[in-house]
Amino acid sequence: MPDTPPQGPTLINRELSWLEFNARVLAEASDPRVPLLERLKFLAIFGTNLDEFYMVRVAGLRRQAAAQSATPSRDGLSARQQLDLIEARVRELLARVQHCLHVELLPQLATHGITIVSVADASPAERAALDSYFDAQLYPVLTPLAVDPEHPFPYISNLSLSLAVQLREPESGQARLARVKVPKSLPRWVPLAGRPHAFVPLEQLIGARLDSLFPGMQVIGWHAFRITRYSDLDLADAEETDDLLALIEEQVFRRRFGEVVRLEVEQAMPAETRRLLLDELRVTDEAESALALAEGDVDEFSSLLDLGDLMAIATLDVPALRDPPFVPAIPPELRDAEHSIFDVIRGGDLLVHHPYDAFGATVEEFIGEASRDEQVLAIKMTLYRISGDGAIVRALTEAAERGVQVAAVVELQARFEEVNNITWARTMESSGVQVSYGLPGLKTHAKMALVVRREADGIRRYVHVSTGNYNAKTARVYTDIGLFTCSEALGADVSDVFNMLTGFSRQKAYHEIIVAPTGMRERVIELIAREARFSREGKPARIAAKMNALVDRETIDALYDASQAGVEVDLLVRGICCLRPGVPGLSDRIRVVSVIGRFLEHSRVWHFANGGEPECFIASADWMPRNFNRRVEIAVPVRDAALRARLLGVLETALQDDRQAWDLAPDGTYTQRRPAGNAESDARASQSVFLRDSWGLASGQPRSRPADVFG
Repeated sequence: MPDTPPQGPTLINRELSWLEFNARVLAEASDPRVPLLERLKFLAIFGTNLDEFYMVRVAGLRRQAAAQSATPSRDGLSARQQLDLIEARVRELLARVQHCLHVELLPQLATHGITIVSVADASPAERAALDSYFDAQLYPVLTPLAVDPEHPFPYISNLSLSLAVQLREPESGQARLARVKVPKSLPRWVPLAGRPHAFVPLEQLIGARLDSLFPGMQVIGWHAFRITRYSDLDLADAEETDDLLALIEEQVFRRRFGEVVRLEVEQAMPAETRRLLLDELRVTDEAESALALAEGDVDEFSSLLDLGDLMAIATLDVPALRDPPFVPAIPPELRDAEHSIFDVIRGGDLLVHHPYDAFGATVEEFIGEASRDEQVLAIKMTLYRISGDGAIVRALTEAAERGVQVAAVVELQARFEEVNNITWARTMESSGVQVSYGLPGLKTHAKMALVVRREADGIRRYVHVSTGNYNAKTARVYTDIGLFTCSEALGADVSDVFNMLTGFSRQKAYHEIIVAPTGMRERVIELIAREARFSREGKPARIAAKMNALVDRETIDALYDASQAGVEVDLLVRGICCLRPGVPGLSDRIRVVSVIGRFLEHSRVWHFANGGEPECFIASADWMPRNFNRRVEIAVPVRDAALRARLLGVLETALQDDRQAWDLAPDGTYTQRRPAGNAESDARASQSVFLRDSWGLASGQPRSRPADVFG
């Protein structure tokens, strides 16, 4: 080990690390190996990701800078320094976006007949059809708003697309300005009759017919713009409130009026119009004047603002330009229709890997069968992002109506799902489900379900715990791992966690599971330190862990210590990673890999060699301060040796990926792996391996699948 300690900061900046994650998403949009419409999908994801980043993270930094906070980030940067670095990096990424969209994707899509057409390029017959659509469908919805001393600047809603219209009075020659909102209630892309995959942007159709909205006025020009508002919830009073539901509803309403943190404009917008927008969108409260928009908060686009709307085109049914379809597998243990899922679980723990294993045939079937089973006495679940129209909510309400004791812990603070969760919470309550909202000041992020069943030998508890949400939609595109068990110890632990969430329990000690915020960080650090101790003693020592983000400073320091003690550490971190791997004398033995692909890597798995007696956990938590301190999370050990081998196989398969994997360098940059000699035919993409084999690679026993798995 070198005697010279490492120089410089030992952490990568959190916000810049997130931007590098979004840069990896953007790289998928630019990768010619990815099917064309899937590339467009990644571009749309990049846009919506960036929106949320500004609404929450950039907005928070702006508030810190406005308050002249002297507290630097963990890597030593002030809020202002971080904002300047973010601005510079975003400008670089947006330049790549414009090139990717206008130079690469749209021209290539046009060769396949998928085009975005301007109104001017429409044929006379197509223009007539567009005019009919405007008159019948669009015109009645539009509301032009004048901007002058008699008409104050209108309220602009978050993420809405608008037109700034320059007008002139024909008689006086006086210049005027108006705003027209592009309605979200209508499709952004207006299809052209006779061309199946040709579309006119809605804003361009509005712009071409502004004479209908401003008769008698001279239309000089129009330019699109879009704003982003601060949209996080301020729940400082959550612990004192008597009605968390009412507080969340109030905060969701207030969020509509958060300060503007970003302005997106077309490059051709006149400087005078741009200055007027900046002036009018600035915070008017003198006490908050430091939050005013500046030129650095303006992003320019050549055209087509709101990239997220490209998802509607990216999902067109053009199989040749999409990823091959697949049918999720039904685990072999559940294919025998004569046995209930409870019979299967009694026979041994069951591990499932979504989306490769079918969510409907496993998780939804578990809750559905419980709702119909006359021997079931109670069902308890945590619900973070509710799929309200799905089978699980129906099953819970039907069970409650049948007299089963049903309890649902609904997380009202799930970001940008608050309104949806409130709606479905009330629906379930009206059906007799006992709905609670967890603990004041803490988000309930644990993913667990408990079924209590009367059987011949007494009461038995069946448990499902998962790394992902009980949401059928995300289960098709997120990779997650779930465990079914009827272990007495785990059943007792999960019961205790539910009692903590719904009652006055102050349980802190558990048989098997690790719980946040009552000791998860401490336990994780203890497990890491144990590997360091075994390494020093010459015993088997290794850490392999998979998560969405690694931010917690104390955990990172423990990993650095383990590396210096000789422990080999392999980390799969999809998004933010503040740890610097490969730094001499600090993290020589730590490697960090990020996998970006067709599915969003979402599972959390921890493996510890433990001196030759391996331990594996699946968890709801990332290694972040918010998960350890401000959320209810659980990590569950997988005791069955064969299932542990499967979990380790998941980790090893991803670590060996040479197609979708990116290696993190000590300076915070990422390099995408390429097959040796760029032989793409031999590329080993981990998600493709799982699509082909699911658990097969890990278990050594390839799972048989229906013949139509790949469509």
